[in-house]
Amino acid sequence: MTWRANLVQKSLTILQKHFHLKLKVRHLGDCGTSTQSPHSVVFLSGFQQANLLILPSRLANDFEDFCHRNPAPLPLLYRSKPGETSCPPLAGGADVRTDVSQYCVYEEGRLVKTISSLQSYSPLSSSPDLMSEMVSFYLGCSFGFEGKLREAGVPVRNVEQGRNVSMYRTSISCIPAGAFHCHLVVTMRPVPAALLDTAVEVTHLNPLAHGAPVHIGDAALLGIQDLSKPDYGDQVDLQPGDVPVFWACGVTSIEAVLCSKPPLAFSHSPGHMFLTDIPDSPDSTIAASDITNTPRLKPSPELMPLCFPISQNPLLYSLASKAAVERIRQLEMIIGEDPGQRGIRALFVQDELLRSCLALSHSSSVAITTGFPTHYMHSPPDETDGPPGAIAIATMLLSLGKDVTLLTDRRAVEMTGAMVDEAVRTGVLKAAIPVVTFEGSGPEAAQNFLCHHGDTSKPRFDHLVAIERSGRAEDGNYYNMRGINIKHLVDPIDDLFIAARTISGVSTTGIGDGGNELGMGKVKQQVKSLMPMGEVVACDVPADFAITAGVSNWGGLRGGLRAVLAAHLSVSPPLPEERSGTGSCPHQRAVAGLELLPAICGEGGDLPVHFGAFGNTEWENREPGHGGGRPDLSPHSLQNHQQAAGGHAGLRTDQLSSSSGSAQICSFYKHLPYSSGAVDQPTR
Repeated sequence: MTWRANLVQKSLTILQKHFHLKLKVRHLGDCGTSTQSPHSVVFLSGFQQANLLILPSRLANDFEDFCHRNPAPLPLLYRSKPGETSCPPLAGGADVRTDVSQYCVYEEGRLVKTISSLQSYSPLSSSPDLMSEMVSFYLGCSFGFEGKLREAGVPVRNVEQGRNVSMYRTSISCIPAGAFHCHLVVTMRPVPAALLDTAVEVTHLNPLAHGAPVHIGDAALLGIQDLSKPDYGDQVDLQPGDVPVFWACGVTSIEAVLCSKPPLAFSHSPGHMFLTDIPDSPDSTIAASDITNTPRLKPSPELMPLCFPISQNPLLYSLASKAAVERIRQLEMIIGEDPGQRGIRALFVQDELLRSCLALSHSSSVAITTGFPTHYMHSPPDETDGPPGAIAIATMLLSLGKDVTLLTDRRAVEMTGAMVDEAVRTGVLKAAIPVVTFEGSGPEAAQNFLCHHGDTSKPRFDHLVAIERSGRAEDGNYYNMRGINIKHLVDPIDDLFIAARTISGVSTTGIGDGGNELGMGKVKQQVKSLMPMGEVVACDVPADFAITAGVSNWGGLRGGLRAVLAAHLSVSPPLPEERSGTGSCPHQRAVAGLELLPAICGEGGDLPVHFGAFGNTEWENREPGHGGGRPDLSPHSLQNHQQAAGGHAGLRTDQLSSSSGSAQICSFYKHLPYSSGAVDQPTR
């Protein structure tokens, strides 16, 4: 922008602020708009801009309800009285009939013309006093935060390129209200990856201008097939290193008119905004509560979102509040405690739990696998670390509305089915979930299993979770921690995790406590160099997220699952059903799911940090050469310490007691018909 353009813009802002003059900026040439663009975009910084929709009064209540149900695209600044052409709370001396540089006229949901003044519109079918029958809605606009983005050092590419912002119709449905329904419309602004947190923070502080983004990453996830073909506005080019960032857009109101077909409606033409006198500072949200009669609180610093990449194929970032991030990091440290002094802290990677939980929050269909046949000379050979955690994960995901499938070995189908039945009988699971096997070999079989008809564009699952599941070593075998090959007891479920890396939209999580579990190949080098017998037993198959836990069940029971809940409830961008507004809030379902899970510690419902509470017998069950052991889960220990982390390796399932209310999952596991195979001493 030239010095002359800067001077003009500053002068206009000063006049606006001090004299409350209503200004229209049309085709300022080098002041920031393009003479080639059909739109005259207002680039005055420092004040909120508004989308405008004018409807017959009989539809006004329906549309106001529609706004309240979809506040992200339709933040309601002001609703006029019928026939009111001014809006004193927003702009002194304004006249809605003339203060927008270009209006669109819709009849029966069809755009019939654009005009420069509503005073000139008088169809033969209308009454002489047309506006007396109309109600005006003023809605927040994302142009209101562009000045703040520039002040924070975030380039605004559409301004740099002299174009109107790109706007797209998505596949996300808004929540209908009365006569109104439509799909969400979004704006797209390219943002350098290194400045995503800055852009998110700036816009989060301006909820009247749509707030934080609704999506960051691949446009196809919103149903947008081609960024070069916006439905409204101009194409804006991404520069190297840019990430497409999408905000909810007030043009959603125009989509509502097109879909709902009112007999007559007027709107601003996209890019031709109504300019208010409201500053675009966060404090303005409090004043706006008086305007809309809707309580609006100043954004809390604890709710400030932070940005995390959770997928590269497709590109996807997710946001979580600072408070949720801090909480999940605390949980990550707690479940990663190393009570057996095994050195597993060396495998810890920060934020793996956080990013896995965010990815699970965005998922819709999850397959969970578990099973470590460490007691290879017994029937069944499986240790009890893993299955309780798998059931806990399934419980929470089901409560959040996800589809869940349990994936197991052929030899363990009957046992796993009995475990699910018992979980349903005891109320841990509200309904039975499918139990399936995978016995194929090679990438083609894995692809056919993961995708409908083998079509990688139609995956059956978008997240695979392995908790305490035997992992394939570098030589193709499977080992327990003593280096004993148990390959004959393990089906090639690892192939699914390998295939998932080549299928867009499928993420993987591995939860382990020794490094020989499926998914822990992500930290293979650390396992090889730092864990006992690591060169032999280290899993070679990585997961996108590798969660290290002191006991794998801790990664699935209440400690880890609280993180899923925290991520889900704080996730921003919102989940698909919530992107357009309030959505169907999963909070009550999630809390109900959490209440089904057993407590892990009496204090705050979290895992204990001070393991000395177990006394002198805490780690007497040690595996020879293992460098540590596992906690006493006798009925007395379970009852006294509320330890529901479930069956740990080296413990018979009949050692688990139902006498403690906190051992709900353990109690159903005890009563399975397969409870006598484990040995007294751990052999994992």
